[in-house]
Order: sequence, then structure tokens, then C-alpha cells
Amino acid sequence: MDEYLFRKINSVTGQFSLLDFFMIFVSKKIRYVYIIILVIMWFRNRKITINAVLSVVITLLINIIIRSFYFKARPFLKHRVGILIPSALDSTFPSKHTLLAFAVTTSILLYQRTFGLIMLGLSFLTGLSRIWMGHHYPSDIAGSAIIGTLTSIVIHKTSNFFKFFSRQT
Repeated sequence: MDEYLFRKINSVTGQFSLLDFFMIFVSKKIRYVYIIILVIMWFRNRKITINAVLSVVITLLINIIIRSFYFKARPFLKHRVGILIPSALDSTFPSKHTLLAFAVTTSILLYQRTFGLIMLGLSFLTGLSRIWMGHHYPSDIAGSAIIGTLTSIVIHKTSNFFKFFSRQT
């Protein structure tokens, strides 16, 4: 199923140059949108930014741990696929782009529902772009989304837990 979905998405690569350009843009530049959003959030609600940055740091640590114990070859190493730009030859799981996108998005979503839902669309687009470009399988994206989301939820819950105890003293 994973390979089937990958092939369905990736098979369109190279057929629509405008769409390919857009997916390359999303894959390479969307991280700057997340950074700008976090800077703006810093001035509006520092708790969101702090939780998001903490989630990103922990998610990156999880990424390092997983990659040191598990290797899964990228699709373009195993099969002939459409690839729009070169990629590292490291493990395809987890997708760092998707991990970070969902970590930031979930941190925002837990506090600001409407804006968080818009960000969720950007996160899904980020994951889709990684499949489109031939760098990741759908399961890599789904697993990365789950890890990034769960990390942010845990950070959110523990920050509330510690806030509760700091009020008790």
C-alpha cells in the first residue's frame, strides 16, 4: 500500500512544471514561513513559541535517535522514480521536514484553533511535497506527522502540569 500510494503521487512528477516548481518551493522554503510565524507568535503569545521551539528541539532529538537505530532507503535509491532535486542518501524515516512542520503546527493548534488549522494545511502540503519530490514514502510522512504531533501534545500537557504545581506553592 505504501509503495502504491507513493507511485500514485510521484507518478505525476515532471508532467506539470508549474506544480513541480510549487512543490520544490514548498519543500525547500516553507520552513522560513514557520520561522516567521514563530517570530510573530513570540510577540503575541510567548507560551506558544516556547512550546513550539521546545517541541522542535525534542523532535530533532527523537529524529537523531531513530536514525541512529533504523535505516530505510529512500524511494529513489530502491526504484526508478521522479526526483525533482537531489537529496541526502540518509534514511527516509523520519522526514525531518514533516516532523518539524507538525511539531510547530500542533503547538499553535493547541492554543489557536483557526490559525492552527491553516497551519495544518501547510503541514500536510509539506509532507505531500516530500513524496512528490521522490524523497519519502507516505508511511514516512504519516509516522513523522504522528511523532511531531505527539511531541507537541506532550510538551503542552507537561507545561500545563508544571504551571498547575507552580500555582499551588
